[in-house]
Amino acid sequence: MTSFDAIIIGGGHNGLVAAAVLAKSGRKVLVLEAADDVGGAARTEEFAQGFRVSSVAHVLNRLHPDVVKTLELEKHGLEIARGDFVPTVALSRDGPPLMLHGAYGEVLTGASPSEQTAWKELRAQLLRYASILKPFLSRRPPDLGAMSLLETAALGQTALALKKLGKEDMRDFLRVLLMNIADLLDEQLTDDRLKGMLAFDATLGSHLGPRSPTSLLGLYYRLAGEVGGKAGAQIVPKGGMGAVVTAIRAAAERAGVTIRAASPVARIIVEKGRAVGVALDSGEVLRAKTIVSAVNPATTIFDLVGPSEVDTGFVRKVKNIRMKGDAAKLHLALDRPPQFADIDAAGHKGRLVIALSPDHVERAFNPSKYGEFSAEPVMEIALPSLADPSLAPAGACVLSAVVQYAPYVLKGGWSAGKPKFLKAIMAQLEPYAPGISKTVLHTELLTPADIEARYRMPGGHWHHGELQADQMLMSRPVSGWSGYDTPVEGLFLAGAGSHPGGGVSGAPGLNAARRIIAMRG
Repeated sequence: MTSFDAIIIGGGHNGLVAAAVLAKSGRKVLVLEAADDVGGAARTEEFAQGFRVSSVAHVLNRLHPDVVKTLELEKHGLEIARGDFVPTVALSRDGPPLMLHGAYGEVLTGASPSEQTAWKELRAQLLRYASILKPFLSRRPPDLGAMSLLETAALGQTALALKKLGKEDMRDFLRVLLMNIADLLDEQLTDDRLKGMLAFDATLGSHLGPRSPTSLLGLYYRLAGEVGGKAGAQIVPKGGMGAVVTAIRAAAERAGVTIRAASPVARIIVEKGRAVGVALDSGEVLRAKTIVSAVNPATTIFDLVGPSEVDTGFVRKVKNIRMKGDAAKLHLALDRPPQFADIDAAGHKGRLVIALSPDHVERAFNPSKYGEFSAEPVMEIALPSLADPSLAPAGACVLSAVVQYAPYVLKGGWSAGKPKFLKAIMAQLEPYAPGISKTVLHTELLTPADIEARYRMPGGHWHHGELQADQMLMSRPVSGWSGYDTPVEGLFLAGAGSHPGGGVSGAPGLNAARRIIAMRG
């Protein structure tokens, strides 16, 4: 039996971040990854000969600055060109598109002067309100039952930030906090293209429509993230999202972390209520003072620990985490770059959104409640090989799209449904990029069921659990256990199922490592 100070289960970006931070504190750390390579859903993979793509996540918009700074990721090869932000193009069938430039629409073009003014005011308001929630992302959620002086002070700082908003803004923040995004947009905007894009962003990756209560929280969550020093900004890293993983891995290995791929963990060894090691599928046993699971909380408790090792109340809470995915990922290998109508070269390198209005997003959402998909899905499209030609053969192009809504459990099953869904997606694409169907060399469509199987994500949910009001902050992954520790002594959670949630941020891994260091010195 080999002994370590800490064993990390799962080599996704959060697991690697946790490992690197723990190793930098002087600990002997081992990362065990079941797949043949680390990175999880942030890997850059070849899906057709010569064509590579970011597997699930394809735009970087919330890599936490503390992760970049602590791990010195830019010294390890991560290129984040400040100011080189990806624009967002809101496509339209009735005329030219609308474009948001800079960090989440610092400049808006293609809209009327009155709409540009209204958007400027709304954007500033949204960023102010998101900034109230932002400090919570980089620290452990407060334990309301037994708050430390530090946690009490942090809540006091939040109250002070609210007070600094001013009386009117503070009242409005509290008024809109749990609103749905559609109602807020109807109050302040008139352009359906802009409203549709914002409604799409607020609900992306969630089982919510624009008119679902609390859907505005999704937009706050997005705008609380940053990249390149700008809130709401987004980039496509050179080399795809896999470049982020490569830099984090390099930082971890530089800190002394040992990484073993193709090493699936069969179970976490618990003795007298304490996690003391892991047993691999191969039968090998490894021991450690601290076990950190950077995989899904349900997988951790039910498959690796076993429900008999924890109390029934905790088991019930974990069982009730909602984590059935609604987003599919489409990869197209094209023999030439597509031409989207009325969009310039800079727009083609941006993020193209098909969400014509909040009603369009809502209509796409409605069938998913009953295990069906819409004939007119909404989607986010990227053409990453235009910015990074290494991702496709010369003259060819990669199209990557996140498509909503694709129910995890489809009536009639995905085996029969996938060709029909793909046909609906291509029919949706064709009017915006005429002739695109004739340029397709290879197609890969990953439904939530496919994402579950390939990346070991229960429910195929890329956030490892819905990011809704009852599953955020002090209630993530479950109420009473939001601080990365678990009822099993020595076992900690560090994945996207923990606070502050999913997206390629590294914050759960960073916060968990800091918690372990604070507890154990």
